[in-house]
Amino acid sequence: MASEHPAITRFRDEHARRGGAGAVVILPDSVHTAALAADALGCEVGAIANSLLFDADGSPVLILTSGAHRVDTAKAAAAVGVGSLRRATPEFVREHTGQVIGGVSPIGHPAPVPTYLDPWLRRHEVVWAAAGHPAAVFSTTVEELLAMTGAVEIDVA
Repeated sequence: MASEHPAITRFRDEHARRGGAGAVVILPDSVHTAALAADALGCEVGAIANSLLFDADGSPVLILTSGAHRVDTAKAAAAVGVGSLRRATPEFVREHTGQVIGGVSPIGHPAPVPTYLDPWLRRHEVVWAAAGHPAAVFSTTVEELLAMTGAVEIDVA
């Protein structure tokens, strides 16, 4: 077996530490969009939990949203109590998550990141999220995501 990317190994360790029960799946190609991930996994795009990192005046905010949604940043900013949420630069994402855009997982960041979850994900018994690398995903449930991340549910769309 080829050696695993260090980001995936770090994710596996953190996933196990937090009691994650889902499977980590390494796909043959990068699945950096919800549509690509859904196609590769044979699931609905809404069952993909996108981990979107935003910049709130220099502080990171992570929103786990259904792949079927676009985040209304004004609505989400009001819900989390910040002035605004801006799309994070690749450098900001790497600094605060240790991961790259397209592979940001809900867990395993260098320091805790305030995390919020889109209740639309509850429509799916199993959801899939990135596992620290653009070609790696893991299966989970909304309840497990909430337990592992300490996320607060907010309306994002």
